[in-house]
Amino acid sequence: MTFIRSERFAAGLLLLAAVIGLIVANTPLGPGFVAFMDAHPVDAPFGLDLSPAHWVSDGLLAVFFFLVAIELKRELVIGDLNSFAKAALPSIAALGGVVVPAVIFLLFTAGTPLAGGWPVPTATDIAFALGVLAIFGRGIPTRVRVFLLALAVLDDLVAILIIAFFFTQDAQLQFIGFAAITATGFGLFSRLLKPRSPWVLGRKPQWPIIAALCLLGVLTWYFTYLSGVHATIAGVVLGLVMARVPGGRTHHIIEPYSNGIVLPLFAFSAAMVAIPAVRIDGLSPAFWGILVALPVGKLLGITLAGWGASAIATRRDRPALQLPDIVVVACLGGIGFTVSLLMNELAFQRDNTVTDEGTLAVLIGSGIAIAVSAVVVSLRARHYRRLHAAR
Repeated sequence: MTFIRSERFAAGLLLLAAVIGLIVANTPLGPGFVAFMDAHPVDAPFGLDLSPAHWVSDGLLAVFFFLVAIELKRELVIGDLNSFAKAALPSIAALGGVVVPAVIFLLFTAGTPLAGGWPVPTATDIAFALGVLAIFGRGIPTRVRVFLLALAVLDDLVAILIIAFFFTQDAQLQFIGFAAITATGFGLFSRLLKPRSPWVLGRKPQWPIIAALCLLGVLTWYFTYLSGVHATIAGVVLGLVMARVPGGRTHHIIEPYSNGIVLPLFAFSAAMVAIPAVRIDGLSPAFWGILVALPVGKLLGITLAGWGASAIATRRDRPALQLPDIVVVACLGGIGFTVSLLMNELAFQRDNTVTDEGTLAVLIGSGIAIAVSAVVVSLRARHYRRLHAAR
């Protein structure tokens, strides 16, 4: 399982799954496969009217957001976001990396019904960004990785809030209440697995607690789905309410399955679009907005905001990030991929043509960001290796 936890492996598998999905969709098998993934059941059991593609994006992807929330909680409690001084720089940089891409997208789509897709280029894919840094960044100081991780976690927090508030329709308060009850129970039961809890000290079997957590987690997801809130939010809530130490162990156990199954399946499913047979000038403004906003908007937003914040948010106990280091993180921030693909599906779900064009724009824009990041990270890593050798 060790190699599946590797950031390099996770990034490579994600890219491979997306390429395979795009290839399959553009072969003779494509239309049948796409129809199968979009097919809804004749009778929706328990109100779960979900196609296979929705089971992946609404169900399995909740596991990924669960792990993101656990990581976010750790950073907030004992990591690089547990004080204002630590969180100031990545927070301001993350804000710039959200605002500038959104503004660029709105410039392309102003005056059209497509302007509602502004959240699509605001996300950063944690797994992919860290994977590219791991592959090409041998020699880059740990502080750069820590800054990237904190920024990406905050970026995904913004994405979670956007999903919760902008893509929720006809919320059913009674089911939100049920989800809150089961999530609270999940959090309380998880505390029984803390190292010094009476249950653990009494050497009682842990499997009943684990079974109860699984049941409460599934019920929280189910009630969240019925409430009209996007079901992946259930994963976020469960990750935030879970006790920190059991949450860390759970993250360690589930991470290989998220890297090896959940994210590749979602990348394969989301990338399964037929390349539209239209001229370049026939592509929608949303396509161009996403294509430019992801690599360019993230680069400008994170660099400018991070550079400005570094002057006021430098910590005395840690060397300051230099402008080239911030540029490295800004380039990596343009890799939207997983979360951007999800945002694209939510933003343009009523127009399949625009959804497909948006998917292609996310893939191409993220691909450009990957290529640029590979060059920039390699050059910066070579600089640090030379410094180390000189010393």
